Amino acid sequence: MITPADLALLEALPVLAFHAALVFCRMGAAVMLLPGLGESEIPMTQRLALGVLLVFVLTPVLSPELPPLPDQVAALALLVAVEVLVGAWIGLCARFVALALAQAGQVIALMMGLASPLQGDQFLGSSVTAPARMLGLLTAALFLATGLYEVPLRALAGSYATLPPGQPLPLGDAAELLTRFVAGVLAVAMQLAAPFVLAAIFFNAAMGLLARVAPQLQVFVVAAPAQLLGGFLLLILLMPALFHAWWRATNEALSRLPGLG
Repeated sequence: MITPADLALLEALPVLAFHAALVFCRMGAAVMLLPGLGESEIPMTQRLALGVLLVFVLTPVLSPELPPLPDQVAALALLVAVEVLVGAWIGLCARFVALALAQAGQVIALMMGLASPLQGDQFLGSSVTAPARMLGLLTAALFLATGLYEVPLRALAGSYATLPPGQPLPLGDAAELLTRFVAGVLAVAMQLAAPFVLAAIFFNAAMGLLARVAPQLQVFVVAAPAQLLGGFLLLILLMPALFHAWWRATNEALSRLPGLG
């Protein structure tokens, strides 16, 4: 026999399903882009499972504050599109922050003489050097090992207070914040690669002086392996310091994500 409680639950199911789908639009778009969680090496089914898990956790808490199901299809499509944009925006901000180490790897590879062996990367493109690819994979591992992945997830949960569903996305502020994150990534990448740039300047100056002192010596034959070996040794020595500096800069940048202020 159907009780009044069962009838109330049946009446609430369409609204609850709509709220769950609305939360999934924001969470799913972000999870596909978040560093550590949205890597192409992680199977799509696991990323989908994470998005569904976030929906189950957040929907009961957020449901009283979510808007009702719109009567018109155009309003529904607009609401879904804005939620996807908000999730993608937060995910992109976090992704750009994480790209600092891989971008530094591009500069390091150029200074080491390893700019020619190129590989493909989901976010850096097809012209990615081997050191950049290695540091990009280490970035994902560091995000998961150090717990940094929790910061974007907390930002997503808090974004419902700063950017409630049904409100228009402030495109000007969103573009400005995204630009700041990109500029910060380039600055951090150059700071991380600065020791290798200085070492390459001194090394090339020494090779030029050697070519002037001993013109009969084939400097390139000596310089190429010495540059490669010296670059690897310097990378091994500075790896802990690079990771520590990257972690501090990344943690500080992630604290400025929308939803954490």
